[in-house]
Amino acid sequence: MTRDDTAKDTAGDKALTGLSSDEALRRLALDGPNELPRGDHRTGPRILFDVVKEPMLALLLASGAIYAVLGETTDAAVLAGFACLSVVITLVQELRSERVLEALRDLSSPRALVIRDGARQRIAGREVVRGDIIVLAEGDRIPADARLLSAQDLQADESLLTGEAVAVRKVAAVGAEAQAGLPGGDDLPLVFSGTLVVRGKGIAEVMATGAATEIGKIGTTLVTVRTEPPRLYAQTRRIVLFLAVVGGLVSLLVGGLYVYFRGGWLDGLLAGIAIGMSMLPEEFPVVLAIFMAVGAWRLSKARVLTRRAAAIEALGAATVLCTDKTGTLTLNRMAIRQVRLQDETSFAADGGAPPGPGFATVIGYGLLASDPQPFDPMEQAFHDVPKAVDPTAGLTLERTYGLRTDLLAMSQVWRRDAPSRDWVVATKGAPEAVAELCHLSADDRKAVARAVDSMAAGGLRVLGVAGGTLSDGDLPERPEDLPLTFLGLVGLADPLRPSIAQAVAECRRAGIRVKMITGDYPVTATAIAREAGLDGRNPLTGRELDSLDDAALRQRLSEGDIFARIMPEQKLRIVNALKSSNEVVAMTGDGVNDAPALKSAHIGIAMGGRGTDVAREASALVLLDDDFGSIVRAVRLGRRIYDNLRKAVSFVFAVHLPIAGLAILPLLFGFPIILGPIHIAFLEMVIDPVCTLVFEAEDEEDDIMDRPPRHPDERLFSAGLVTWSVTQGLVALAAVIGMLVYGAQKAMPEEELRALVFFTLVITIIALILVNRSFTSSLGAALGRPKPALLIVLAGVGGILATVVLWPVAQGVFRFGPLHGDDIVLTAAAGLAVLLVLELLKGFWRGARLTAAKVATQAR
Repeated sequence: MTRDDTAKDTAGDKALTGLSSDEALRRLALDGPNELPRGDHRTGPRILFDVVKEPMLALLLASGAIYAVLGETTDAAVLAGFACLSVVITLVQELRSERVLEALRDLSSPRALVIRDGARQRIAGREVVRGDIIVLAEGDRIPADARLLSAQDLQADESLLTGEAVAVRKVAAVGAEAQAGLPGGDDLPLVFSGTLVVRGKGIAEVMATGAATEIGKIGTTLVTVRTEPPRLYAQTRRIVLFLAVVGGLVSLLVGGLYVYFRGGWLDGLLAGIAIGMSMLPEEFPVVLAIFMAVGAWRLSKARVLTRRAAAIEALGAATVLCTDKTGTLTLNRMAIRQVRLQDETSFAADGGAPPGPGFATVIGYGLLASDPQPFDPMEQAFHDVPKAVDPTAGLTLERTYGLRTDLLAMSQVWRRDAPSRDWVVATKGAPEAVAELCHLSADDRKAVARAVDSMAAGGLRVLGVAGGTLSDGDLPERPEDLPLTFLGLVGLADPLRPSIAQAVAECRRAGIRVKMITGDYPVTATAIAREAGLDGRNPLTGRELDSLDDAALRQRLSEGDIFARIMPEQKLRIVNALKSSNEVVAMTGDGVNDAPALKSAHIGIAMGGRGTDVAREASALVLLDDDFGSIVRAVRLGRRIYDNLRKAVSFVFAVHLPIAGLAILPLLFGFPIILGPIHIAFLEMVIDPVCTLVFEAEDEEDDIMDRPPRHPDERLFSAGLVTWSVTQGLVALAAVIGMLVYGAQKAMPEEELRALVFFTLVITIIALILVNRSFTSSLGAALGRPKPALLIVLAGVGGILATVVLWPVAQGVFRFGPLHGDDIVLTAAAGLAVLLVLELLKGFWRGARLTAAKVATQAR
């Protein structure tokens, strides 16, 4: 095509007047803007409302209200403070997520060149209406589904809808109506909203906008797909309500018993309040809110944006990772992988220096047959290959012979600079078309076909390359009349991301099965899968999938890890089949075709950089760096968060036993009342939550990625964990009760006895912190990795103890007497004894836990 062709085409399409401005406005009012619904986009007030109505936060606020009614204003203020902190952390994180998504949404909003009132106008994509005439050129994002009125060497990248990285050819519609069709495949007269023109130009009439487009239809199906509910919140809500009811009943019973045995309604009421406070698990909503909010912050530091907190808890339980191929496992760009000369010499293109002159010749002529500033990914691949010499140096492009439906090859003619002034001809395209242009013999064509089949079997897209020269003179009108010599074949592929093989291997080690679901062809999918480290066995195509019922599909899912030529609704069916097999499914993707499956999966993971707006809105996590390796880091971090949450829960459970025991046993056995509401509030509202922060900051366990995922039905409050917590609590209770009995036998004054026992209780709490820092490591190993948070908490607790024991005002508030040096040594010895006993018992509990885990894994 000459430069004059563009001017001719412009003059020709001016006969198209397009819609009038008034008619365009009428249709815009009738059909609405050309944009998808905003989905679950949330404003600040809506996010605040969603946070405040959370059951966990509601319980926290209700607890504060109860304390306020009872006159415990300090406790109520502390609870309200924690509630506000939780709201602020969550609100800031959610608003940050929405701002990032809004920025990504703005970047993806296309503009359109339309013909209205006989003139070309550049308008916002949302203003395109049905019946508009749109002008398409290389590099344009197509704003709506449209029927092509004219197409000149037009190719479009439809990977956003199909998952295929290779651009498809487009042709003009024949007749008044274009036959309906789906995205993907060559020589269709339709273009689709959101796809990209990578070559050529065309004019099209808009057939559908907004939700009526192919991209919009996928978006609207998301309305019928339900996201997975957060299991952890439901479990926590049940256990908190249960313990609150039990605590309330026990507090009423103890208060009545106090009045019955000791008399005094006021003292009985205070005793009942103390028991209720000791058993009311108000820390759980605090702990859960802090862990989820800080967990989202930690994920953001790993370049993973959290849109739904439920995904954090599910990460550690993921058993299957379903991943798209194009753009997820691969870079979504073509690269030259192999060059084969006509004499069957083969070169591998590894990104290093060119391996030989034959390689450089083929690549050089392939580049000369490409656009100097390409959008087509295959042409860009020729430009990306390192070259010792620029093939275009001293040359000027004079003419292009574009692709035709009957000749799938393009040729370009370049003129050498003076003094030679001869022509250089370069051709590339389908190998059979290039062979025809070179007038190869039948035997040579068979040899080329065999080489093409061999390269295609490795998942390569194969192009033929030819070159030649012309003396100065007139150029032929047809590319068939150019003098060409067949130079060789070039194999291209969408290259694997550098971190994929390692990430897949780590998934395998962690017991997570990776399954590739793609719209690409089985041969290509299998080659990429094996390069990534997958087995690549028993690939299942979309046509075969449609012939299977649900039971047969579940069986095939267990036998293979590649699914090729899959349509969007089939991706959703695969995810649902895995879920029905009790798998915890993580689904990655970037295209609109991935959105329904992303929303249905337990963990939907969208690509943030090149991902579509629909995919990001449907996902629970967004990878800001589009790196598959970030998924593995997110899984690792998710397991760490869940492990540390279990440690915090174990600690909180254990701490409640000695506190509750000190509130009940003195009443039953005639000892002085040690703990009143102020002591319990101080312990649970200051020391417990502060200590809990230690666990959030703990490092991951050594075996975190060497163990299978936890069972999806495993409870946070499992029988094993509760048993271990109760064991810790009983040991701690024995230590403080022992100290109580010791002090009583020595006839210590009540204030001194209270100070001694309270000091012992705090020391045992520190021992419980050290015991629960790790479920697998020994105390020595845990102490060998001190954390700043731990040191700060220990210093803070020490300061608090020194204040309440030594400061006269605090002694009066807490009704403490003075402690002596031997008392401090005795309490320290009690704490050390608790620590050593529990470390010994932890070894037995760890062994039983590992045995139970192996049995559960074998059962699965």
